Amino acid sequence: MPVILRCTARLPSRARQGVRRDALRLLRALRLEGAELSLWLLGDRRMTQLNRRWRGRARTTDVLSFAQREGPRPRLHPEILGDVAICLPQARRQARARGATLQDELRVLLAHGLLHLLGYEHEDRPLREQRRMWRRQEALVRQLHRAGRS
Repeated sequence: MPVILRCTARLPSRARQGVRRDALRLLRALRLEGAELSLWLLGDRRMTQLNRRWRGRARTTDVLSFAQREGPRPRLHPEILGDVAICLPQARRQARARGATLQDELRVLLAHGLLHLLGYEHEDRPLREQRRMWRRQEALVRQLHRAGRS
C-alpha cells in the first residue's frame, strides 16, 4: 500500500514521516491496504494556483482532493485512489486559530481529503450527507490519535 509523499513546503523530515505514517494508518482503517495514495504538502502560492484552476477560486485553501476514481475512466486503475494536496501554511494558521498542533491539523486535513477521494461530499449537499462525512472524519481522526499514543 504505497503512500507517495511530495513535500514542496518547509516541514521537518520527522513531521513528514508522521504524515506518511498517518496516511498508512488511515488506509488500513478504511480497509484500503492495497490502494495507492499520493500526498502533496505545498505552499500558499501553489495551492492558490490549483484552487483557481480546478475550482475557479483565486485564493488558497487548506486541502484539495483529486480522485482517480472520477472522470472518463474511473475503473482504469481502481487501486489508485488519487491525490490529496494540503497547504502547510494554511494548516499552520488553522491549527493556531483553534489551539491545536500542526500534527493534529494535518490529521484532520488528511482524513478530510481522503474521504473526498472516496466520494464523501459536504459542499452544497443535504445536511444528512454533510453530517455523515463529518462523523466519519471525526472517527478517523480519533483512530489516529489513539494509534499515535501506542
